[in-house]
Amino acid sequence: MSTPNRVYIARLAGVAVFDPNGDQVGRVRDAVARTRPTQRPPEVVGLVAEMPMRRRIFLSINRITSIDPDAVVLGSGTLNLRRFEKRPNELLVLQELLDRRVQLDTGQAGSVVDVAMECSRGGEWALTRVAVREQTSRLARRGHLHQVEWDRVRGLGGLADSRGTANLLAVLEDMRPADLANALQDLPDARRNEVAAALDDERLADVLGELPEHDQVEILAALDRERAADVLEEMDPDDAADLLNELPPPEQDVLLDLMEPDEATPVRQLLRYASGTAGSVMTSEPVILPPDATVAEALARIREPQLSPAVAAQVFVTRAPLTTPTGRYLGMVHFQALLREPPADLLGGIVVNDIDPLRPTTPLPEITRRMATYDLVAMPVVDRSMRLVGAVTVDDVLDHSLPRDWRDRDAGPTAPATDEGHLDGGNG
Repeated sequence: MSTPNRVYIARLAGVAVFDPNGDQVGRVRDAVARTRPTQRPPEVVGLVAEMPMRRRIFLSINRITSIDPDAVVLGSGTLNLRRFEKRPNELLVLQELLDRRVQLDTGQAGSVVDVAMECSRGGEWALTRVAVREQTSRLARRGHLHQVEWDRVRGLGGLADSRGTANLLAVLEDMRPADLANALQDLPDARRNEVAAALDDERLADVLGELPEHDQVEILAALDRERAADVLEEMDPDDAADLLNELPPPEQDVLLDLMEPDEATPVRQLLRYASGTAGSVMTSEPVILPPDATVAEALARIREPQLSPAVAAQVFVTRAPLTTPTGRYLGMVHFQALLREPPADLLGGIVVNDIDPLRPTTPLPEITRRMATYDLVAMPVVDRSMRLVGAVTVDDVLDHSLPRDWRDRDAGPTAPATDEGHLDGGNG
């Protein structure tokens, strides 16, 4: 194996995994160690890699030919595509050890910030060293970092007490919201709630939108109500409405009352619509501009980084007011049309209105059929007075067309145990 003799595992998180042909097959998410009945440090038996579609699989350490800070390379063989499941005598190093409160043999208390694995002359990998930061008072500077042998640290075995989240969050901070949501599903409920609560409001709002409904509800319930209302304010109104729909009406009312009125109003409006209709799946905050706005103004608006690709793909043109429900709906302009027109031209001169808008009561199958027919990524939703009340985007349609539990990692079908031409990686 062409690799450093000692590897700190937190530094491997997110590193790409490649097959012998140089094709990326996933990213490292953790290391798996097997505890031993003696006092010897746990043996590292493999890595956990995240594949496309959020599937996590086991990569046997014996199949890995190279480990470095930029890539993990697999040797020839067959890749086992069974979803990874931890066994009773196994330890997920990052998930279970980072931030754990421990004590050095000198009596100094601290928390784990990283764990190193080393390869012996016989080719066996084991957890050998632990990076521990001293525990200090809040007023003091960050405690000294010790890198010590595994057997010099007490508290690494058994269940962890309540602990911090800083080091685990540092490992997870560069993940996309969907990947972070997937990682949270791997954690025990109490640990998941601790990590979720430590995220800032905006980040937690993005992650909640990627979790199954039951996880969303449990995380929200673990927050105090004021914090829960703050997080709901950061969510897109349609996502917040979907989450509130999972709660009893009295709890909905409490949280809506705690939200800022201008944030709660669009959510209340969405909650009025029947499930499975355009009104229940639409966003009430599409990009809306008046007909006398210029192409340059429209391009500047859709460049705003907080807009999703589907929302930024078109501008809806209406009379004032420009917040939903707007003045009379006039039509829409796709971003490709904006790129083709002179910057000083007015939107009223290039607006398109040859496709009938949806009504709030339009059922989801009809929405799907019309969007597929016209190759649209979004459609306007208007009321009886032709006021724009929202827009249905293609991601809204996909999210509500799939089974309710599609975000749950344990709900999908299991892939075949092996796939010829790939590498064997089963943890057993």
